[in-house]
Amino acid sequence: MEPEPEDRSSLPAALLCSALSLTVPPVLGDQLAELYRLQLGLLRRRRVRELMERDRRRRQYLRRRRAFLLSSIAAIQSLITSTNRHIWVRNRSPGHTFWSSAQSFDDEEWRAQFRVSRETFDYLLERIGPAIKRRRTNYRAPIEPRRRLAIALWWFARSGEYRSIAGMFGVGIATVCVIVRQVTSAIMDRLYRRVVSLPSGQRLDDTIRAFRDRCYPQCAGAIGGTHIPIAPPRDNPDHYLNRRGWHSVVLQAVVDHNSCFTDVYAGWPGSTSSAAVLSSSDLYLKAEDRPDGYLFPRQKSVVSGEVEIPVHLIGDASFPLKPWLMKGYSEEHQLSPEQRCFTYTLNSAWSVVDTAFTRLKGRWRCLLKKSDIDVSMMPRVVAACCVLHNICENRGDSFLPEWNIQMVPSEHYLSQPDTEPYEGDTYCTAEVIRDTVTYNLLTILQY
Repeated sequence: MEPEPEDRSSLPAALLCSALSLTVPPVLGDQLAELYRLQLGLLRRRRVRELMERDRRRRQYLRRRRAFLLSSIAAIQSLITSTNRHIWVRNRSPGHTFWSSAQSFDDEEWRAQFRVSRETFDYLLERIGPAIKRRRTNYRAPIEPRRRLAIALWWFARSGEYRSIAGMFGVGIATVCVIVRQVTSAIMDRLYRRVVSLPSGQRLDDTIRAFRDRCYPQCAGAIGGTHIPIAPPRDNPDHYLNRRGWHSVVLQAVVDHNSCFTDVYAGWPGSTSSAAVLSSSDLYLKAEDRPDGYLFPRQKSVVSGEVEIPVHLIGDASFPLKPWLMKGYSEEHQLSPEQRCFTYTLNSAWSVVDTAFTRLKGRWRCLLKKSDIDVSMMPRVVAACCVLHNICENRGDSFLPEWNIQMVPSEHYLSQPDTEPYEGDTYCTAEVIRDTVTYNLLTILQY
């Protein structure tokens, strides 16, 4: 005779109580049975999870072992197989003709080809060589830093097509573009702050003395601007059209008595006026943010007729008149003999800007014609050329007459836009300073 359901449900509870030697009233039999089933289900689920986790770890171990075996086989094959694969390296032996022959150039021919003397080339290589050096791989030997620098200097000097430069130096066409960008970045990162800076200390004293010898007092440099041709950009090309009708970016620069650049600011669209470029530059913020409004130390100022004359820059008619930036009188008004003499003297001292821009573009002709480099990269290219210009001037690299860019306008050389006079000047402290210098020029020169 089979037990009733109630007896069947109470049987596990009775067995459990007897096994544990517990005396439990029969009324608790159902509760103990339910607790037993719950505990049994929990143990079963935990066992299932353990089995699933063990299976997952096993599959992961098998995948890792398979990946390790495959990578080991690939590494062994790469060591056994020869690295001279024609599929990876294109034979460019005919393109090595020029670079191979360049190693035997004399100093004059080297300077004619690369626009720098061999000593200056070695100086540049020593400074930026580690930044443009690349690691050797299993597929090919890297292009040595010396050839990389030569490729970039050749492009700066002529801005030729990438295809022709690639054939001359035995590299790929895309490689020329990459090398130009890499060398430009290395020059900016490693040399710009060393070479381009406003004069201070003894340099400032020497600059003031040199401009005084040009009959203009209290001058620490001349500021000017020029337009650099570019190819029409994709975004907002009309903004880059200058007053002459061709696309350009503006280079604003401060030049010292040696025609070296002491401040460079490039990249604004060609339609921007000189005053607008100046107002957005760090030079302007540096001068205007000072409480006294002076750009150079006030201790260098001189006093004439109770008027303090600070050390300042000089500019042309396109710039505003500031206590730290002087310019000549406008020819639209009737000028006194003293005002004409002052304007002539200032313009004569300001001519160092024209000399600097002439040598800059004559040596680095990538700034003369529209290059296919991206407009976002053009400011760094312009600034790098200014750095190279300073290095050549400071190291005494002569400027060859055939590099002179004073030529008739052509497709390679575009006429600069006419100067647009600044009309926002009002009577202020700068006007008083200019008048004081004008009518006491000889006296101030004797300080």
